[in-house]
Amino acid sequence: MKTLIIISHPDIAGSHSQQFLLEGITRQKNITVHHLETLYPDGKINIEEERLLVEQHQRIIFQFPLYWYSSPAMLKHWQDEVLEEDLFDRWKGKDFGLVVLAGIHEREFRAGGRERVTMDELMRPFQTVANKFGWHYLPVLSIHQFNYQTEEERKALLVRYQQLLTLPNESLNERTDWFVRHLRKLSEEKTDSVQKQRLAHLVDLLLANQEEIEDLKTTLDELD
Repeated sequence: MKTLIIISHPDIAGSHSQQFLLEGITRQKNITVHHLETLYPDGKINIEEERLLVEQHQRIIFQFPLYWYSSPAMLKHWQDEVLEEDLFDRWKGKDFGLVVLAGIHEREFRAGGRERVTMDELMRPFQTVANKFGWHYLPVLSIHQFNYQTEEERKALLVRYQQLLTLPNESLNERTDWFVRHLRKLSEEKTDSVQKQRLAHLVDLLLANQEEIEDLKTTLDELD
């Protein structure tokens, strides 16, 4: 599966959060990073080239900071120029997701919070576009107050980000397989025998738990 990340950010080089995310996928294959402000500083979008790029990828991700409860103007401009009704049938069946970075705490985006609206509600216009094109709308990955996150929180964030970009679907088996592949790859890169042994043990635990869950699922199916 090929993934296209369309990023809109006025100063991506100076953004710690954007650089953190991009550095975390440098080894990932089949991912295209596409920063609009760098490619089109004058705002003149190459429409045919952009449409071809979308056609060449199965999963489309919009990645942007939250500006006045929506995306930066450049991403809206891209949609106005590139998207049109004649493409509904040609682009049907793709996956579509959002990575949204906000400087406000996550607890404020809920009923009773200061913003009085959830992030999913704010992103509803993007979901509507996805529905129009017949795209599978993925759960929104919202990142709140990145600069205040701990190292452990950032590690967990990177896993969620990589999974959003590379996992074909959100099933538990797919998530387990993803972790197993990455742990085995990490083990191959390690030279310390103790570290390799620990990683191998983690793989064994994941696979054992996966088998137990599969057995439980089979039992539940038989009871239906």
